[in-house]
Amino acid sequence: MASGSDRNPIIIGGLPSQVPDFDPEETQEWLDSLDAAVDERGRERARYLMLRLIERAREKRVAVPEMRSTDYVNTIATKDEPFFPGNEEIERKVLNATRWNAAVMVSRAQRPGIGVGGHIATFASSASLYDVGFNHFFRGKDDGKGGDQIFFQGHASPGVYARAYLLDRLSADQLDAFRQEKSKAPNGLSSYPHPRLMPDFWEFPTVSMGLGPLGAIYQARMNRYMEARGIADTSDSHVWAFLGDGEMDEPESLGQLSIAAREGLDNLTFVVNCNLQRLDGPVRGNGKIMQELESQFRGAGWNVIKLVWDRSWDPLLAQDRDGVLVNKLNTTPDGQFQTYATETGAYIREHFFGDDHRLRKMVENMTDDQILHLGRGGHDHKKIYAAYAAAKAHKGQPTVILAQTVKGWTLGPNFEGRNATHQMKKLTVDDLKMFRDRLHLPIPDKDLEDGLPPYYHPGRDSEEIQYMHDRRKANGGYVPTRVVRAKPLQLPGDKAYATAKKGSGQQKIATTMAFVRVLKDLMRDKEIGKRFVPIAPDEYRTFGMDAFFPTSKIYNPLGQIYESVDRELLLAYKESPTGQMLHDGITEAGCTASLIAAGSAYATHGEPLIPVYVFYSMFGFQRTGDQFWQMADQLARGFVLGATAGRTTLTGEGLQHADGHSQLLASTNPACVAYDPAYGFEIAHIVRDGLRRMYGENSEDIFYYLTVYNEPIIHPAEPEDVDVEGILAGIHKVATGSEGSIPAQIMASGVAVPWAMEAQKILAEEWNVKADVWSATSWNELRRDAVEVEEHNLLHPEEEQRVPYVTRKLSGSEGPFVAVSDWMRSVPDQIARWVPGTYQSLGADGFGFADTRGAARRFFHIDAQSIVLGVLTELAKEGKIDRSDLKKAVDRYQLLDVSAAEAGEAGGDA
Repeated sequence: MASGSDRNPIIIGGLPSQVPDFDPEETQEWLDSLDAAVDERGRERARYLMLRLIERAREKRVAVPEMRSTDYVNTIATKDEPFFPGNEEIERKVLNATRWNAAVMVSRAQRPGIGVGGHIATFASSASLYDVGFNHFFRGKDDGKGGDQIFFQGHASPGVYARAYLLDRLSADQLDAFRQEKSKAPNGLSSYPHPRLMPDFWEFPTVSMGLGPLGAIYQARMNRYMEARGIADTSDSHVWAFLGDGEMDEPESLGQLSIAAREGLDNLTFVVNCNLQRLDGPVRGNGKIMQELESQFRGAGWNVIKLVWDRSWDPLLAQDRDGVLVNKLNTTPDGQFQTYATETGAYIREHFFGDDHRLRKMVENMTDDQILHLGRGGHDHKKIYAAYAAAKAHKGQPTVILAQTVKGWTLGPNFEGRNATHQMKKLTVDDLKMFRDRLHLPIPDKDLEDGLPPYYHPGRDSEEIQYMHDRRKANGGYVPTRVVRAKPLQLPGDKAYATAKKGSGQQKIATTMAFVRVLKDLMRDKEIGKRFVPIAPDEYRTFGMDAFFPTSKIYNPLGQIYESVDRELLLAYKESPTGQMLHDGITEAGCTASLIAAGSAYATHGEPLIPVYVFYSMFGFQRTGDQFWQMADQLARGFVLGATAGRTTLTGEGLQHADGHSQLLASTNPACVAYDPAYGFEIAHIVRDGLRRMYGENSEDIFYYLTVYNEPIIHPAEPEDVDVEGILAGIHKVATGSEGSIPAQIMASGVAVPWAMEAQKILAEEWNVKADVWSATSWNELRRDAVEVEEHNLLHPEEEQRVPYVTRKLSGSEGPFVAVSDWMRSVPDQIARWVPGTYQSLGADGFGFADTRGAARRFFHIDAQSIVLGVLTELAKEGKIDRSDLKKAVDRYQLLDVSAAEAGEAGGDA
């Protein structure tokens, strides 16, 4: 090992290692002083002096690097705690009643014949964290504004229901209908926060862990965006996200911390309930999760408040002149603290305080029971209040409060701190009695021994209930509450869509550009133009949207404090504090969170926004599909654009970019209305109807997904007899066969429609086949209609049986039906059973690859010549042509030779 003098003198931790020492003698004096402090007073004293020097350096604005973590004690010193304005005795009674009802509700839901269970332990650990918020901080919506936005931890929902019961917002019958949403309708309560199931109560769905913190960050940012653009006054709104320490392992939980710090979102507070346990055991048994999280949040630029110990520790810490207690707290791993939560005071005396005489002396006058009740900070109302007040007062940074608790707190020794406590749902009679005694509730034994345990309500006129109502009145109304105050928008008329309906003339453009043209005209509308929120993950130029930069500008709360490298260009990059475009960087997860926050603004703040999220289609439903479910759960609205769609259309990019399945994934989301348009006039009608359905009278809680392509084609003008109903329902005829005598039908979607048109021509000229071409704008909507029709017919056999739209539309069309798209066959196969005739589909099943468009389509057998073969094959099955013609077609078009295909249209990013 190298000696000290031989080592590379690198100073780690952010200090520059190459700065020359201009006064080595002075430097040595400082080092000698430190050495003397260590030698004479010990490492603990030297450490204290160093920390005070760092503190003083910051006071003098001397730049020193941030410490990654601080001691395992409360950030807010006892002397700095503010006055607690509440009545702690009454609040404790309220909380005890809430704790009881939450646990009893879950226990009753586990009764024989029901057995739907629930979770008890999470709320038991976080109950005080919520109670202080409800009593003193969470703002309601009674003033007509958005109030605070609170992302409740999913597994803590029983406690929120239990509190609502005490306030007469929910009845006992509703508590007994927990997790019985249909069988006990209309009283059923959802398992977790779920706005779609309880649209007047919950605002934000959070139980898909990791999406709560991500959503909260972008909600706080959306609040600032709306205020900056003059759409809503959100200055009084604060975003609270209640999370679990185990939940922070999800990459989404920590993945976007930097944007909150970068944009100075001091309207955001994370409260991480550090009960040190995951679902099955400790979070960091051998480590310290609070220290780890502190390092991560500090490094990301957040203000960190640690709430570790309750007030019973204050006298002990005041005695700790040598730092031995702090050192013990610093070095004890979480797994051991979890064990202390389940052991006796004698055990804690021996194993925590017993190995150092100074520690033993600190507790020599304490009883074992007093040692046992040395508590965690997340259960102390005064400490919690101090932390929340500090978070609200802090400016310039988002704040995270790391609050240590015990999972299953107050539920008794069979629950508290046990590895299995998350899955424990039922309280025995003995458990109930101990629980009741712990909470000091006046419930007689006989009520616990006979039948189901009762709910407890102290009476509507009791001081506890009146206190609760008074506190909520003072804070602007009851939470959680979801209110929809937004009025229908005045939507634009025909003029806004005129450009798209004219077609592209002789110019070839991709459907992506056709959509962008529609959007550009809509954003000019004086009524709704400002409400559009374009969102993209660093691909605006790819999608041809850089033309928006000079006028709409990119939102940045700091503006643009640099000279753009392309400032001389017409389409220069422009940032502005009032910018309309959200350019979230290479983060589809962040963009989708922005989409959700904007799409639910009509309910959150009573001001509708129209988000338009454009992305590489492969990175939407595949990468962030869980968030699209979150969007549906949150009743958010808007347009989702899967650009660069198709398995074979984005040439050169290869497998990871070849989307042949997002339409199928979209079909699984009941709130998603998915289209695969071929032409600009189709896009115009789809967008117009989407605006009507989402933002007009009788608005619906849906969102639109359009897949658009980067392949340039000629877009025809809208025909005079355009079939608008068919476009919106999912299928309309675009070309009637004019030559040939053998009838057939070709159904295509999106970029495949031009292939079908070419196949129609070949069939007529070379095979005497008269084929009609249909544009299937939505396979998904056709199937959805057919399923609804079948369900109605199943349940109403006495009524006249309905017929699916696709069956009615195609009825009377002669010949076999051949479907083709740039998707896997499962997409058009969705409607197979309702097509009135022989049906065959062609599709791009399998992995994508990089090649020319022509070669890729020949490989998957979906190009025009392959469509011809498909039609001939079905005609041969019906005996309308000779089967030998099939081999002739294979040979004539060299369908077995991928390299024989023409390359096809090249390029065309937008």
